[in-house]
Amino acid sequence: MCLWRGDALHGHHPNGTAIHSNLDGQTMHRASNRFGMLPAVCLLMAGCRTAPIAQPNTPPTALQAGVSEQLAPLASPVGSARLPEQLPDSIWWRMIQEFSEPGGYFRSENFVSNELGLQHVVARLRLTAPPGSVYLGVGPEQNFTYIAALEPRIAFIVDIRRQNLLQHLWYKAVFELSPTRAEFLARLFARPLAAGSTPSTTWRADSLIARLMRTPMDTVYFRRTYAEVEAHLIRGRGIPLDSSDRATLRYIDGVFANSGPELNYSSGSTLGGGFGRGGFRRMPSFAEVAEATDQAGENLGFLGTERAYQRVRDMQRRNLIVPVVGNFAGPHALQRVGTWLRERDARVQVFYTSNVEQYLFQQGDEWARFYANVAAMPVDTAARFIRSVTGGFGVARSQFMMTQLTSPILPILQASADGTLGGYGDVIRRSEP
Repeated sequence: MCLWRGDALHGHHPNGTAIHSNLDGQTMHRASNRFGMLPAVCLLMAGCRTAPIAQPNTPPTALQAGVSEQLAPLASPVGSARLPEQLPDSIWWRMIQEFSEPGGYFRSENFVSNELGLQHVVARLRLTAPPGSVYLGVGPEQNFTYIAALEPRIAFIVDIRRQNLLQHLWYKAVFELSPTRAEFLARLFARPLAAGSTPSTTWRADSLIARLMRTPMDTVYFRRTYAEVEAHLIRGRGIPLDSSDRATLRYIDGVFANSGPELNYSSGSTLGGGFGRGGFRRMPSFAEVAEATDQAGENLGFLGTERAYQRVRDMQRRNLIVPVVGNFAGPHALQRVGTWLRERDARVQVFYTSNVEQYLFQQGDEWARFYANVAAMPVDTAARFIRSVTGGFGVARSQFMMTQLTSPILPILQASADGTLGGYGDVIRRSEP
């Protein structure tokens, strides 16, 4: 993910007077015009040229103050958490609006992950993140693989790009309209799959993808699917999407349909001059990511088995996957998620950051602001970051473009707070496969 400064965009953000609303029976507050013009940051899910590691600036005193107290050990989260079984549509949408910050300018669209090693850290994470916990992530569909494998009670996907929010709304509708993986893929790529001699629910992921690859796009099916998705979101779920949002949904649908299962990180219009096209190693496709496995050859992805798919679909239907527009170093989004969790005695167990941290260290004090935001959240003592690392930084090269690493969250936060974190390289040295 590349990050750089630009003009913050205020479109679609619910600025205005102070809001006092009741979410899931608990009062939530947001101050008037709290955000101002945020330093816009573009979060690109890897594929960027490796930049020199910037030595960290001294964190602002205001960020250090009180952080150590916030890192006190917290009780085990799952047994005592008061998390909802599901969220009503109106509350779910209000959470998205009130938790979100203004979207930022970005140069690449990142429709799909380019991380083929996503599943290689699942076994370690299962030891510390029991089912029913809290998951945070960033980016598009790779979050569904971690959700399927770790079975959290609720998941928040925080990304600077409003288009990522809308893409998650698109995914939500396609999940909810599709009882099986085959129907999901057919709708997602406008390629209706012919019935086979065995039920599609028994097909392996590679068999599903192979059938999809052989199926041409159907323009009639494409138009019908878009109409179904729009009606489902607006009339079925009551989401008040304006004309700009609907145009973005049509664009997302068109990119998926035209690219097919060969869709990759470089697909789309690549806003701002085609960043991501050429000059980098070949990006893996949606098909390749869907067919990836763990070290033992088992596909733990959300499309790996019908059971994994149904876990994610069930969470979508219960409104327990909550996409939020937010800058990791911003003043609002992560803090609002943290407040909501703390009010329910819930603790973060997993935070997937991709390679955002690398670039936060090159954006002044944004690395420190991010860690201060996480420190303000209720974090379990066993909670772990998942991060993606390109070659270099002392990490042994793997067969993948990106290597997945994990580390305990609290020691990173403490080192940031007490000024002993020695830059991004130190973050990586504190991580393990």
